[in-house]
Amino acid sequence: MNLMNRKVTHAKKRPIKIVQFGEGNFLRAFVDYMVDIANEENLFYGSIAIVKPISYGDIEVFKKQECQYSVLLRGLVENQEYIETRNITSIDSIYDCTLDYDSYLSLARIETVRFVVSNTTEAGIKCDANDVFEEKPARSYPAKLTQFLFERAKTFNYDLSKGLIILPVELIDNNGDELKKCVIETIDKWHMDIKFKKWVMESCVFANTLVDRIVTGYPKKEVEEIWKSTQIQDELMVTAEPFALWVIECDRPISDELPLDKALKTKKGMDVIFTDNHKPYKQRKVRILNGAHTSFALASYLAGNDTVMESMNDSLIFEYMNQTIHQEIIPTLDLPKEDLLDFANQVEGRFRNPFIRHELLSISLNSVSKWKARCYPSVKRYIEINHSIPKRLCFSLAALLCFYQGIREENGYLIGKRNNDEYKIQDDEDILKFFIDNKDATSFELVNKFIMKTKLFSDVDVKDEWLMRIADYVECIKKKGIRYCIEEEKLHE
Repeated sequence: MNLMNRKVTHAKKRPIKIVQFGEGNFLRAFVDYMVDIANEENLFYGSIAIVKPISYGDIEVFKKQECQYSVLLRGLVENQEYIETRNITSIDSIYDCTLDYDSYLSLARIETVRFVVSNTTEAGIKCDANDVFEEKPARSYPAKLTQFLFERAKTFNYDLSKGLIILPVELIDNNGDELKKCVIETIDKWHMDIKFKKWVMESCVFANTLVDRIVTGYPKKEVEEIWKSTQIQDELMVTAEPFALWVIECDRPISDELPLDKALKTKKGMDVIFTDNHKPYKQRKVRILNGAHTSFALASYLAGNDTVMESMNDSLIFEYMNQTIHQEIIPTLDLPKEDLLDFANQVEGRFRNPFIRHELLSISLNSVSKWKARCYPSVKRYIEINHSIPKRLCFSLAALLCFYQGIREENGYLIGKRNNDEYKIQDDEDILKFFIDNKDATSFELVNKFIMKTKLFSDVDVKDEWLMRIADYVECIKKKGIRYCIEEEKLHE
């Protein structure tokens, strides 16, 4: 059996154009995969240098495999099973900035470097009051990036043409704006030369981005079988779904320099969109994909299902979800209807992916804040347009309230019961306390107290009869069960 390396992949040596902060599964199955395709199609000619930004873990496997690995995509594309294995050759080298700071900083002096990509988790784009310039490297990612940019600015004598395009993919709102804000704050805190600050402001681009791909990581349970079939030992293999979306908001044209949109044109279900406004695409993802998850997961669990796949195979739950998306969510969104319908169809295919086991109880974590962020905006907009409540979305709120009706506290959790099975309800402490304190409340009292606590419906003209409808749903679920209520209220038609 051969070890995955450059002899196996026949990797070409290309100039380093991208410095990537983060070596995790997501970036390797998303950005590095896309760059590999662009290189293959002669639309981009460049490689990636990875920087491990934290001290945890090591990079020995990367060195052993010469930064070569494979991506295995599995799922449904246009309702057909899709499997693709691709050897990734886009990564040139890897550096641990906490162990070899000088080598890491030398990347800033490479003239061909043009892009910085990062995925340092949502907590990564935050300033650290303890960061100091003299520390090698500084603690936080924004401070490390500031050091990197300063080295580049000095090396090229503040040449504006040597600025970088910075593409964070961390899952926070306006990630580019937030990262730029942290860098400028760090420059000011360190009292750095105004010339450097001007160079960052004028020559560097901080793009807001939105990313979407389910990456399931290293296939631990299957890897021996895969190695045997390929006769290649790959300890960096990463698995993911076929769907991929990268929306890049930029105030300067950069698609000619990074033509990933053109490279993916032949890949169904994969898209890179360059735009001057990423927010409608984020709204589409949060409201349709995440909103659908949140709106059906708890109802489906109470109906006897344990996974998303079981929910999709349950005709009653599937139709309930489908009607929620098409009748109550899509009509409240601003993008062209055709785009919304295409995305909704892709979401259904992703939910039906036979290679992913997505537990409903894992989706249930912190459902109160999720419902408020993902479902309530659609409810609010629906009321503004139609002057009535969206019955399915409001039913999902009733299902949430019933799911959270615990029977006892245990080790910081609230324990609920479905038939003879007990389950853990996980949320913020004050949310769990609310349900404990109101476990004996009537359905109408529970709805009203919950709405007062969460401030739901405080920004729309809501009628008492609408709140009574939600309370009636709660009462129906408690007495007759989810399935009866969906049937009785015709929520599946």
